[in-house]
Amino acid sequence: MHEKESVKEMHTLIIFAHPVEGTFPHAVLQAFVRGIEDNPGTTAEIVDLHQEGFDPRFTQADHAHFWGEPLPTEIAVEHARVDRSDALVFIFPVYWWGMPALMKGWLDRVLTGGWAWSVDPQATSRGLLKNRPTLILATGGSRKATYEKYGYDNAMKAQLEVGTFAYCGLTDVESHYFLDVEGEANAERRHLYLKTAENLGRAFTSPDRTSKCIHQGSVRLSG
Repeated sequence: MHEKESVKEMHTLIIFAHPVEGTFPHAVLQAFVRGIEDNPGTTAEIVDLHQEGFDPRFTQADHAHFWGEPLPTEIAVEHARVDRSDALVFIFPVYWWGMPALMKGWLDRVLTGGWAWSVDPQATSRGLLKNRPTLILATGGSRKATYEKYGYDNAMKAQLEVGTFAYCGLTDVESHYFLDVEGEANAERRHLYLKTAENLGRAFTSPDRTSKCIHQGSVRLSG
């Protein structure tokens, strides 16, 4: 008799920012989680920043911590969430070619020096986070051609994939943008995107997933 092969557990932390339930970003979140849950041994924890009332403002306490004072209690909670995760996902609508302020504030406050990146200016590598699969899933009203024409897609990838996540040690990063989704004329496109989101959740947490390593090239990462 052969012993049953054990299933490797994988815990995914999903950071989500949108204020209104029943909207397309919420549907994307739900579809992605369905895909995750199709894989045995996988779990998902959703950080709904609006629902939790996360304060995105970089406070005096955050500033004091930057200069060596204790970490704010609410940020220690977020650190613990990240530390116990095996994968990270960020789902949000694009506002002015970037993240909503609430999610950007989460990055500003949570990715602290001495925990996410080295404060030693002589360090050869600044990233301190354990590398794990990281996914950016964003929705937008503009067309893909607009992003490509003005370089918005590359600008967002440079800012998030390289300048933020790779700087902190997360180099296994992939980005997906669901664009041109607004209005009744795009109902079928939204339907197809939801199928894609579910498939992405399934593939992202699959044991057969291939790492998406970022090639930093000559990009200079500055603190």
